[in-house]
Amino acid sequence: MKIATWNVNSAKARLPLITDWLRATSPDVVLFQEIKCETAAFPAAAFEELGYHVNAVGQKAYNGVALLSKTPAEDVLTRLPGEPEDEQARYVEATVSGVRIASLYLPNGNPVPGEKFAYKLRWMDRLYDHARTLLAQEIPVVLGGDYNIIPEARDVFSPQAFAGDALFRPESRARFRALLNLGLTEAYRALHDDDRAYTFWDYQAGCWPRDNGLRIDHFLLSPQAADRLAGCSIDRGPRGLEKASDHTPVVLELRDA
Repeated sequence: MKIATWNVNSAKARLPLITDWLRATSPDVVLFQEIKCETAAFPAAAFEELGYHVNAVGQKAYNGVALLSKTPAEDVLTRLPGEPEDEQARYVEATVSGVRIASLYLPNGNPVPGEKFAYKLRWMDRLYDHARTLLAQEIPVVLGGDYNIIPEARDVFSPQAFAGDALFRPESRARFRALLNLGLTEAYRALHDDDRAYTFWDYQAGCWPRDNGLRIDHFLLSPQAADRLAGCSIDRGPRGLEKASDHTPVVLELRDA
């Protein structure tokens, strides 16, 4: 099973680029973040023409996630448990071919301090509680998406520049480590020990041509999914195209059970 995650920074604005990439790579499951449209406005038909079943959770102009799968998704969950009043569209989860898969868009959290950072930390605490519930089921689980977390200093071009940023704050990184300490495996780092392996480059200050990037898009796997880990790679190609998203896809490969 090939699973891709991609913060597309507007599904409608990038639609030709996205569909071209899907035709070329043909993942079995695709996780999108920042679709930036209401659910009804998501261009589902374009993806259905490529053979995907679509589950999207959107809101006007901001956020929004989607889970596309070549086989129908089952038991779809459209929000992260734990805060019923949270209206932001940041989470969709479903079972596809026996694997429980989530597309998540973790809050950015800036500026620090402030309510946005407090919301980020609460959201991560909710994710921790939910991940613990999933792990207790002892099934293959894949939590993929834009975590807005820089796990280590080598995952950012300038640790000094990001020292006070919500993506690199000690509180944020500690909660990410807490997820790993539950027994989740970070797929890319399980297979690669390289530096300058980035998934996001800001549009400003020539970040892309200078390779001034961040690694903030991740796959976390339950032990049952990690046992099947066959590959995890960053496809830098789409970031270099005209009208690109500021993120690029990350592709996970799981062996058959």
